[in-house]
Amino acid sequence: MLFNSFEFLLFFLPTTLALFFLSARYLGNEAAIGVLVLCSLGFYSWWNPIYLLLILFSMAFNFQVGKSLGHRSHKGLLTFGITINLGLLAYYKYANFFVSNVSTLLDTHWSLSDILLPLAISFFTFQQIAYLVDSHRGITREYKFLHYALFVSFFPQLIAGPIVHHRDMLPQFMRTNRFCLDSNHFAIGLSIFAIGLFKKTVLADGIAPYANPVFNAADNGQTVDFFTAWGGALAYSFQLYFDFSGYSDMAIGLARMFGIVLPLNFYSPYKAASITEFWRRWHITLSHFLRDYVYIALGGNRRGRTRRFTNLMTTMLLGGLWHGAGWNFIIWGGLHGLYLILHQIWQALLSKLSLKTSGSVYSALAWLVTMLCVVVGWVFFRATTFEGAIGLLQSMIGLHGFTLPQGIMARLGDAGIFLQSLGMQVALGGGQDFVLTWLWITILLIIVLVMPNVQDMFNWVRCSLRNQHFDTTDSVWPMLSRVRKLQWKASMGWATAGAACLALGFLTLFQVSEFLYFQF
Repeated sequence: MLFNSFEFLLFFLPTTLALFFLSARYLGNEAAIGVLVLCSLGFYSWWNPIYLLLILFSMAFNFQVGKSLGHRSHKGLLTFGITINLGLLAYYKYANFFVSNVSTLLDTHWSLSDILLPLAISFFTFQQIAYLVDSHRGITREYKFLHYALFVSFFPQLIAGPIVHHRDMLPQFMRTNRFCLDSNHFAIGLSIFAIGLFKKTVLADGIAPYANPVFNAADNGQTVDFFTAWGGALAYSFQLYFDFSGYSDMAIGLARMFGIVLPLNFYSPYKAASITEFWRRWHITLSHFLRDYVYIALGGNRRGRTRRFTNLMTTMLLGGLWHGAGWNFIIWGGLHGLYLILHQIWQALLSKLSLKTSGSVYSALAWLVTMLCVVVGWVFFRATTFEGAIGLLQSMIGLHGFTLPQGIMARLGDAGIFLQSLGMQVALGGGQDFVLTWLWITILLIIVLVMPNVQDMFNWVRCSLRNQHFDTTDSVWPMLSRVRKLQWKASMGWATAGAACLALGFLTLFQVSEFLYFQF
């Protein structure tokens, strides 16, 4: 079931809210939590009921192992628990990939029947591995299974995150005061949800038609020209941005309607002026998991520069593999590992030479380089074949020529004639798609760089669990003071804006599309 579907918006959500708060009022908090667990499991099983058994087994197994580790820490038991979790993940997500590559390497015909990837298995597996590790460290306390079940299955964050931490969520479920429908919580949650729905259905889905054909052509072995390649790559970059940002906002908004505050997972990553800052802002909870449970576990930066770089590259390769069973995802992770290593080397060089990097020109150039690196990485992330990604990158550096639609070229006059003398080709038709592609890119770029994000607009009402400081005074892209200080409040203006976002979102529900992160 999708957040952007009639079934969810008109039936599941209002029914779940009503059952939850009525149960809390007449039967108490434990009954309300039980109702929310059942509804969340129903939400999960809507996609494929058979995999309900998998998540139930995962919850029961990890709760018992975590409980045992809490009573008596034992490294062997922790290893066993992690192995079972990773084993399930490996089977469902990577078995076909592994067998296919071994078969190719050995020139055999080995194959497995298609294994359908269970929804959200990457998210709830990582979430529970963190729980086991913290139980081993003595960080967790003993909780009731019902609370733990809600921690794992809570539907706003179940499918695509954020990857929630037990110490952030379980105390909210164990509260002593009664759950009750709070108009302030509901208004905040509905407003944030409306903004997220608008981002997904209007902005992300709106620009998708200008990205998908370009990547499909590249994956099918067709060559595209420079402007088409860049148009497709940038269109996908913004599609993914608003798709994931929209989901993150919708998850936070839905949880807030129930009086639950989720962790911050997305904070204007395209404003980052370095690749390190990008990863502090993009999929924040995954970045924290990889840092805390992979990078630091490997030794972090404690054993010299070479070991630090090795640990960093290993972490990012695993992060790429987490996103999908394919070489393109591994390459994407490796690219970002390389970016991070080069950034650390660059920072060390600047420090050694005592060079200042506070100027606006330097910051703008740093932002541009960061964005170029990110967009190149997204090409591998989106393309379904290695050959398609390479072909598109070749087009992006001009190896497959430069072409403009005839209608555009004609309007350039003498400038068009000059461009043709330099080798610019002319294509018949395609002028409308060309204009719309770059118009969408321009509008979304302005929104990304100028508009404040949901976290800043709702900061004073505790939009999310925010465990990290961000500098909201962006020196690269200064905003008008009235835009920067745009703050949500319970007013007719904000109610009208939220209603407009919901209405526009509803108008698109006849063409429902999945969130891009659902495939991970």
